[in-house]
Amino acid sequence: MIFWIGLMKKFKGVIMMRRKKVLLATLTIITLVTTVFSLSGCGSTGGKSNSTGTLQAKGDIKQGGTLTLSTSEPDFLDPYLASAADTRSVLFNVFEGLVKTDESGNFIPAVASSYSVAKDGSKYTFKLRSGIKFQNGKDVTVEDVKYSLDKAAGKDTGKPLETELSNIKSVDIKGSDTIEVNLINPDTEFLPYLTSAIIPKDYKDENTKPIGTGPFKIASYVPQQQIILEKNKDYWQKDLPHLDKVVYKITTDSNAVLLQLKAGSIDAAFITKDQAEQLSQNYNTLEGSANLIQLLALNNAQKPFDDVRVRQALYYAIDTQNIIDTVASGVGKRAGTNFFSSYKKYFQSGLEKTYNKNITKAKQLLKEAGYPNGFETTITVPSVYQFHVDTAQIIVEQLKEINIKATIKPVEWGVWLSDTYKGRKYDTTIVSLDADYVSPRALLERYVSNNSENFVNFKDPKYDDLFAKAVKEKDDTKKVEEYKELQTILNKDAASVFIQDQEKVVVLKKGLEGYKFYPLYVQDLASIYYKK
Repeated sequence: MIFWIGLMKKFKGVIMMRRKKVLLATLTIITLVTTVFSLSGCGSTGGKSNSTGTLQAKGDIKQGGTLTLSTSEPDFLDPYLASAADTRSVLFNVFEGLVKTDESGNFIPAVASSYSVAKDGSKYTFKLRSGIKFQNGKDVTVEDVKYSLDKAAGKDTGKPLETELSNIKSVDIKGSDTIEVNLINPDTEFLPYLTSAIIPKDYKDENTKPIGTGPFKIASYVPQQQIILEKNKDYWQKDLPHLDKVVYKITTDSNAVLLQLKAGSIDAAFITKDQAEQLSQNYNTLEGSANLIQLLALNNAQKPFDDVRVRQALYYAIDTQNIIDTVASGVGKRAGTNFFSSYKKYFQSGLEKTYNKNITKAKQLLKEAGYPNGFETTITVPSVYQFHVDTAQIIVEQLKEINIKATIKPVEWGVWLSDTYKGRKYDTTIVSLDADYVSPRALLERYVSNNSENFVNFKDPKYDDLFAKAVKEKDDTKKVEEYKELQTILNKDAASVFIQDQEKVVVLKKGLEGYKFYPLYVQDLASIYYKK
């Protein structure tokens, strides 16, 4: 079973009292691949387009039923604090923003019915959807929207829960159904951040009794056991969802998922291609982009990785294609930067060829950096994630060729979160990074020197200056060029060893339809149905 940790573009340094051993901070993390899957529409033809643009088959949908999945232990049920990709995949179905992302990466109205953007990006105006309700049956009001955005932007505390929303100057009510969002700095790319959850005004129990506007509501949550979602009968999109219930089994053993699939006790999961072939009789298989970059993260602030030549040497020594072939059954693409190839417009192709395996070059760089005889280092890996543990084992063997003795340090997940990510006490670690917004900026902002999500401690004034320029750039052609140049800097400076642009293999029980692949690491349950 594959487990992926997706570190997402959101650090909210908030310490909560709930299960501190796992959640010492909300941060950009996550997740068990077995349990978090974006879902792909499976050939429903001759159907009609609903309001989200999803194609559904006429007369082919069996209303009702229960879908059973696996997931990891959630970090927070509060949408502003949740950072684990597994958790956010669950909450994607519970909460909605003024807009939401569809499977094509478009932003469609959700809590809002329509919106307009000022030409210079300084103002975003939204009209609320008529009759939309929270899952407790109460109407959504403009006061709720203002409260939600102000809270996420930290207007009451000065400490934004959603870092990106700190650019909000004011949220102004312009009538009973109209909200105006004014920005401190004009930003034509701000719409993705307005997917931030809308919650009831002054509601204080989001982490224990979540209330949103999404197609499902959380009926119950038993830590270490399960999360149960039930259909939101007040959902504004009246033809969705089709399912009555979704049961998430909380799983921490990667081997257990394949066994559960074989036993038929779960209905869908991410697994390796080899494992999927064992399930062909009862499950259909889909492949698509995971929107994850697996990397050997290098602590740029710590010797010897504060020397670019050492980082480059590791990159030349590691055979990334071998890792893909061995650990991912060949399902994946070599990566040369932190960017997904699925973001085609902004993706700088060819960077994966910069560091073709070259032991001679690697040894020369180490010699120049003052390490002619190599050195010792540690690869910290959360012990539960076999995908990364297997990758670490291959890297240990490959680094021996340049006299680097790497030792794998397995740690518990909670320790990894607190010490490795938040505390940045590590040499190297293996993770997979994603973005929690459909925005190229969300991927690149992590590496800005003073960014709280920059857990690899990458610092490059040229990168910082170019990023600031790209964000303000109004000429789209130039902006694309600058985003590509930022990827090139990360590659040239070997900010980390970018291993693979991951692809996923999804197995789903025969009879299930309506799955979608998304350009985000989310899980859309609303359109899933059992075929008649």
